[in-house]
Amino acid sequence: MKKLLVIAFVILSANVFSQTNILCTDSIANQVLLGNYNPLNYNASVILNRPDTIFKGINARVNPDSLKSYVFKFATFYNRNTASDTVSQTRGIGAARRWVYSKFQQYSATCQNRLIPAYLQFTLNVCGVTQHRDVIAVLPGLDTTDKSIVIIEGHIDSRCTNNCDTSSKAEGVEDNASGAALVMELARVMCKYSYNNTIVFIATTGEEQGLYGAYAFSNYAKQKGIKIKAVLNNDVIGGVICGYTSSAPSCPGYGNIDSTQVRIFSLGSFNSAHKGLARFTKLEYKENLMVTATVPMLISIMTPQDRTGRGGDHEPFNTNGYTAIRFTAANEDGDANVTDTAYKDRQHTSRDSLGTFKKNSSSSSLDSLFVNFPYLSRNAIINGNAAGMLAIGPMQPDINLTSPAPGSLRIQITKQTQYHQYRIGLRSLTNDWDSVYTMTGTLVDTITNLPSGTYDVSVMSDDTNNIESLPSTEYTAKVTGIGELTAPAKTVELLQNKPNPFDLATCISVNVTKNIEYHTAYISIKDMKGVEIQRLPIKLKTGIDEVLFDHGYHPTGTYIYTLVIDGQSIESKRMMFAN
Repeated sequence: MKKLLVIAFVILSANVFSQTNILCTDSIANQVLLGNYNPLNYNASVILNRPDTIFKGINARVNPDSLKSYVFKFATFYNRNTASDTVSQTRGIGAARRWVYSKFQQYSATCQNRLIPAYLQFTLNVCGVTQHRDVIAVLPGLDTTDKSIVIIEGHIDSRCTNNCDTSSKAEGVEDNASGAALVMELARVMCKYSYNNTIVFIATTGEEQGLYGAYAFSNYAKQKGIKIKAVLNNDVIGGVICGYTSSAPSCPGYGNIDSTQVRIFSLGSFNSAHKGLARFTKLEYKENLMVTATVPMLISIMTPQDRTGRGGDHEPFNTNGYTAIRFTAANEDGDANVTDTAYKDRQHTSRDSLGTFKKNSSSSSLDSLFVNFPYLSRNAIINGNAAGMLAIGPMQPDINLTSPAPGSLRIQITKQTQYHQYRIGLRSLTNDWDSVYTMTGTLVDTITNLPSGTYDVSVMSDDTNNIESLPSTEYTAKVTGIGELTAPAKTVELLQNKPNPFDLATCISVNVTKNIEYHTAYISIKDMKGVEIQRLPIKLKTGIDEVLFDHGYHPTGTYIYTLVIDGQSIESKRMMFAN
């Protein structure tokens, strides 16, 4: 049944291209999105734009009680289905979006009216209703030289078992009042500060039926030529309890609690701008906040774009070529397989509520809450810190990479050469950097004494405030060990999978140095008994070619993967599955 749900989702998603009449309801907000405005008109009386002022301020001012009040308010709208009531003042998606809009207005009043609320309106038939609205708040940047915007988003709509049910209870507390509340709290907190780039806070609609609200904004940006530096999507971001089921890769078993880890899902592997954004987010948290955090957070950079068979509002931005990632809680309560009669988790049902009521009591007070607000607060701070540093950071560089001698890598900055310092990120077998080096006062540097192996390398500009840019294009280089002979370059080379060992999914890459003629090529994956468990077709073109092996929750251990071209086994390697 789950596969049928995925097929239905793909069919629904195809409808996004029939969206019409996409417009921003506020002309001023629209001009700011386009970068056509005078920044002086939006300057604060006191400009607070130092990095430490911003990230320390976000860390101090994000409030678990504020987040709790928003989530509790979202629950009062009873059903926030995309096609639910738009007339009532107390129930339905209309009341919910008007309330979010009013809160953006309130925040703006405390920030010298610098935050501009608006709706992004679009026409599309969703469950019989044709007009829909995202709620946005636009914070103009200080500098229009770079017109790129930074987006923080979370969907506002909810659902119960029937995806078009507009009358049953659908409080959607974890999915996704938690994410919408995070967006609202960051709008409240971050509008106190000033950034070079414009920041846009978005509460999208239509996510549950096919990511429609995110597609509307992404398509609007593409049509209007709006430049987007990065998108931080937040969905199912406040719960800490593992359900009976969860969409892989996820939690270890029912009742497990994890309040110190957040997962980042993103598209691609080698030279993925999305993985680069995830690594940037983790680095900024580690260097700005982790050292003083009362409860340090683990940021896990996941291999796939999203959980198995699932999707989120970062994907429409990926589709249109924008850099976007998804933040999701470490533990989820349910895999959303609501058609399974044995399904008893909360996600995508009326049970996605605030919590459980006290037993044997006439009181209506809650005994426990399903969203952990200190945890949600910590995730909001991670988002805010990344968005803030993105919006004040320098320009991306580019490099030339060589290995001039055994055990060495030579990096030369070829683009954005005006900075005094650069950060070099090296990775080998994981999605994260193994090491981050600093080069100061030079545009050429050589890293020496490296173990032999294949390295993926990217570089960040580092400005006078010690804030990094997004990582550059990622390049790969093979380093030989001292005393080793340099092997002749191969036309086709099977690379080590990454990450390795891996949890649930891993990326298998092939390096092709020049065009080859062939009919069929695939990766054969076998267990140690020689039983083939999967074949992954792969297209071989010059450069790095990749396929994703989604292993699922199957036996742990060692597996053999082989590149097969036109029936001939070219090369094999081992990989370790250690779920």
